[in-house]
Formats: sequence, C-alpha cells, structure tokens
Amino acid sequence: MGLVEIIVGSAIVLMVITATVAAYNTYINYALANQNNIPANYLLEEGIEVATYLRDKGWDANIGTLTSGTTYYITFNGSTWLTTTTLQYVDNTFLRTLVLGNVNRDGSDDIATSGTLDPNIKKVTVTVSYGQGHSTTTKSLSTYITDIYDN
Repeated sequence: MGLVEIIVGSAIVLMVITATVAAYNTYINYALANQNNIPANYLLEEGIEVATYLRDKGWDANIGTLTSGTTYYITFNGSTWLTTTTLQYVDNTFLRTLVLGNVNRDGSDDIATSGTLDPNIKKVTVTVSYGQGHSTTTKSLSTYITDIYDN
C-alpha cells in the first residue's frame, strides 16, 4: 500500500512539474514573438513626431517639397531629421516609411475623398515593417498635419 501511495504521489508531482514547464515555455514563446512589437510602436509614434517636426521646421521647405503618394524613409543624420527615397532600416530590423497624401474638402469644408484640394493640410501615414520568423509584420499609423505656422 505504501508503494502505491509513493507512485501516485510521484505521478502528481510529475504532472505539476510538467504543467509548470509547459506554461513557462508558452510564456517564453509569447514574449519572444512580442519582442519587436514595442519598438515598432515607438518607431510609429516617432515617425509621426518627425512629420510634425518637419512641418514646424518649415512647411514649404520640408513638407511642400515632398510628392504625395511617394514612399519616403526617415533618417537622422546626427543633427536633424531628413526624408529620403533611399532604403533606411532602423537597427537593421525595422523598415519605416512615410507617405504624404493630398487632402480634399467637400462643399461643407469637411475632409472628403473628392472635392477641392486643400494645399495646407496633408495626410501622413507612417508604416513600420519587420521580419518575424518566416513572416513580415506591418504596423501603420495615420494622422493629418496642417501648415499652422504658414511657413
């Protein structure tokens, strides 16, 4: 009878240890799969902030010269932010793009898909792509910026 109790007790302990190891492995796998999501989200936010910085630095010089619908890459040259059409990876992992779009206004002066072009406002879309295993994850964020300083 004592031998049966030892076997049953050992089986229970073994099941608890196995379940704990399986749960730990699951959590580690989720953490590893999620490790690039946080930097990607920060890069998205930074991309929107760069667009705002370029707007503040001079609409005509920095935003007005960019072609709507063209994919630009954001780079920092050590002293200022720049846009370029040359491929730029962040940390050799993340590909961040910036695309400006024209904005139209309807008869009620609301933003619409067609209507009168508003040259003082642009739709900014920042996208971050990164490889994760055998797949690529893409995150995107959009907002509008306007020439509030008339510069």
